[in-house]
Amino acid sequence: MIVPLILFVIGLAFLLKGASIAVRGAEGLAIRLGVAPATIGFTVIAFGTSLPELVVTTEAFSRGDIGIGFGNIIGSNIANIGLVLGLIALFQPGVSCTTAPRKNLIWTTFMVLAATAVFILFAMRGALDTISGIVFLGIFCAILFSLWRSAPGADLPSEDPAPYPLLLTGAGLAAVIIGAHLLLTGAVEIALAFSISPLVIGLSMVAIGTSLPELATSVVAALKKSPGVAMGNVLGSNIFNLLFIGGINSLGTTIPVPDLQILAVLSLFTLGLIPLLSVRPSIIRIAGGAILSGYIVYIVLLFLV
Repeated sequence: MIVPLILFVIGLAFLLKGASIAVRGAEGLAIRLGVAPATIGFTVIAFGTSLPELVVTTEAFSRGDIGIGFGNIIGSNIANIGLVLGLIALFQPGVSCTTAPRKNLIWTTFMVLAATAVFILFAMRGALDTISGIVFLGIFCAILFSLWRSAPGADLPSEDPAPYPLLLTGAGLAAVIIGAHLLLTGAVEIALAFSISPLVIGLSMVAIGTSLPELATSVVAALKKSPGVAMGNVLGSNIFNLLFIGGINSLGTTIPVPDLQILAVLSLFTLGLIPLLSVRPSIIRIAGGAILSGYIVYIVLLFLV
């Protein structure tokens, strides 16, 4: 039992550090290529914080661990809302009711709701297939195009790019891949040792672990009074998880949906985004407390039911 736990922790450490290094290298590449900061934010940062989910989910599906892979997609989105946004709304309710990013925040929230609805509609058929993948990726590209067009123009960053960005990016991606393999191996062994469903492990331990980059990024941004990053990072990650990761993995194969009931939980937490759009911090704080409490109850019930 000790060895699987060690593998899980080491794998998680590789995942988080590797994603951080990969993002730094990718930012350096983008700056050297003259890419605008808004484009970097919508692509490099969103990709970087969702990189653990992408690699873990892809390897899980390739190994036939459907429960862990599918659970990680759904569980990461639930964790992003219930844990990350719940904490931010409870302790820093002002980050989502400031006027500056409000229009973009409302639009991005609408896109998260739409992406979740599309994902659930296709998943309710009992499996995600090639048609699902084509639709998901098509919508994802349309959303990216919409975000780029609505992003305000800005000058390139004044700071120097990271040295050897290509090497950093490659090293970070390698660490993420190694970490994903170790984390998955440990997670599967833990599930077998305690006779826990792989879906439950994917929805809880793996999902929370791969959502840590979003948690760290958003909490720091909230403390620095940067609402666009704090909220946008989580919302963008949710779109990325459902449409890009779900689309890529279902493009060439059929992925059975292990439990349709979990889709109802995903829809409830996603609808919880709506009260966070209030302009009153008191309402946002109450909503954040309710969402966070709901997430704690959800995790407890996962292991009890």
